[in-house]
Amino acid sequence: MLKILIGKKGTGKTKTLIENVNNTVSEAEGNVVFISNDTSRHIYDIKHNVRMVDTSEFDIDNYDEFYGFVCGIVSGNFDITNIFVDSLFKIVNDSLVDFELFLNNIEKLSEKFNISFLFTLSIDEAAAPEYIKKYV
Repeated sequence: MLKILIGKKGTGKTKTLIENVNNTVSEAEGNVVFISNDTSRHIYDIKHNVRMVDTSEFDIDNYDEFYGFVCGIVSGNFDITNIFVDSLFKIVNDSLVDFELFLNNIEKLSEKFNISFLFTLSIDEAAAPEYIKKYV
């Protein structure tokens, strides 16, 4: 399953994402992963048994690199049930180029390994392409 929280900057997407992370980890039968470009901001907001991954420690510039990064996380732990990604555009340098292909690849990964993904994107819902809106 793949879902996306979209909205303009400052609309509470991260707060909603963190609530989802904390609610999910209480019920999850596997491991929960939180990926952000600055996990230190949320270290006290997210429950301690969530695996936090900070992408700022790696040189990730595009969707192919980020997809490979996510595949590496999944291959290292087959017990992952949920992956939450905050501010995806900050991780991949704020671009919609190749984003549709990335979503298709993530959807296949989700189905193959039975992992639920939830992303936040800073984009106006009215301006979002249809291929994004189907995951909102």
